[in-house]
Amino acid sequence: MSVLGPVFKRQNGQIQPYISLGPFQLRLPFIHYRFELADYLQGLIMCAVCLGIIPILQEYLGMPFEVAITVVILNGFFYLWHSHLGDPVVPGWITPAIPLLLLWLKTFPEGVPRMHALIAFELELGLVAFFFGVVGLAKKFVDIVPDALKAGILLGAGVAAVRLVFDKGGRFDLYPWTCTIALGSVFYILFSNHFKTLRAKHTFFKHFSDLGLLPSMILAIIIAPLLGELPWPKIEWGFTVPQFATLWTQWTPFSDRIGWPPLALYLSALPLVGATYIVLFGELIQAEALVDEAREFRHEDEDVHFDANRNNMIVGIRNVAMSMIGPDLSMCGPMWAAMQVVECERYKHGPEAMDSLVGGVASFRWGTFTGYFLAPIVSLVKPVLPIALSLTMLVQGFVAVRIGILKARTFNDLGVAGCVAAVLISRGAAYAFAVGIVLCGLVYGKDFFRKWNKYDKVKDPVFNACIAPEPDDEKHLPNQ
Repeated sequence: MSVLGPVFKRQNGQIQPYISLGPFQLRLPFIHYRFELADYLQGLIMCAVCLGIIPILQEYLGMPFEVAITVVILNGFFYLWHSHLGDPVVPGWITPAIPLLLLWLKTFPEGVPRMHALIAFELELGLVAFFFGVVGLAKKFVDIVPDALKAGILLGAGVAAVRLVFDKGGRFDLYPWTCTIALGSVFYILFSNHFKTLRAKHTFFKHFSDLGLLPSMILAIIIAPLLGELPWPKIEWGFTVPQFATLWTQWTPFSDRIGWPPLALYLSALPLVGATYIVLFGELIQAEALVDEAREFRHEDEDVHFDANRNNMIVGIRNVAMSMIGPDLSMCGPMWAAMQVVECERYKHGPEAMDSLVGGVASFRWGTFTGYFLAPIVSLVKPVLPIALSLTMLVQGFVAVRIGILKARTFNDLGVAGCVAAVLISRGAAYAFAVGIVLCGLVYGKDFFRKWNKYDKVKDPVFNACIAPEPDDEKHLPNQ
């Protein structure tokens, strides 16, 4: 039931107060949720990760820094829509799909043709996401895609992300020592079994790990100048002044310089839109799982749920809007996974730590949005923005490959996935989809139309077939 009143009037076990707007639940700061200072302060610093897309906007689109940060600010404004329209998540980029988009955009000449391709792709992605959210087709779309094809897309996205960092002449070659140390530290903090042991035993390391990529970012700011790979930050005081006029008149489809893309580009972008949506849907599954897990700790206190269709609608609106007023290579995704984990963990500690999950994620995104405007923070991280993007890409690559492998249910799935991933990286999404469909048809035959989400690999004859031993291993086999 809709309630307009102080946040403190929420009944135990009930939904957070809101104003009903059709499928959306409008919540206003200080009225419908408690402002969480701790989350706001963390967002204030973590805006540095969001700024990491600026070097890519400069490199691939030729945007000046002032225009690129204006795009980031616009994206940050749309981040606020999720929590204020009833979506209890920290939204972010569609990070695993960024390398796929960059590979596709490289096939277009830099300048107006590349901008047209980006605008067509982002607009089409937004329309697809919004439509699937409205009619509730999100889950059905992904269910009909074979696991082998899904695994291949995720594998390809992961490898492409890693390649973006380690390409010859790329960021690793430019800043080898800073990348090595920063990447090593972030993998140790996020994935090391040894650090997990320390986290379980010591409160300090638990809070330290909750900072995600931030410790490695601070480390990069210090060591890069000491190693002579990047300059020391030149702290500037004051506020960032967005260049909305320049962005509107020089970089949007409404400008005379850019204009609207031809129809053919919308058709050529369709395969990449399909691949990106599969990646996007994987994030929807993660978001639902994280919110459900958090609710189990507070089910007697607050009733909070993740609605994939509502999330899809908001994601669709964001992408359509950005394609028109600030085309963005990071795209508008459903969740920033690392920070969603941090927010859900804080929420589990009870109302004293975080009154409502909606309030926590909203306060965090208010923090990042504020940080974009503070010149001291922007100038502090500006030199290491290429390192920030490298950290994000490599972590996403690691996770995408891991999830892609787990998506495969049989040995044949893995074989098809490897081929699809290789074609995706070398020839793009259209060829990858074609190769994947043909291979699945040849390998699975009539089983191509099985219910892949319920498929039992135990009954698969290929999965259970004996793998022939290597010739050198025959002597180790028991006598027949």
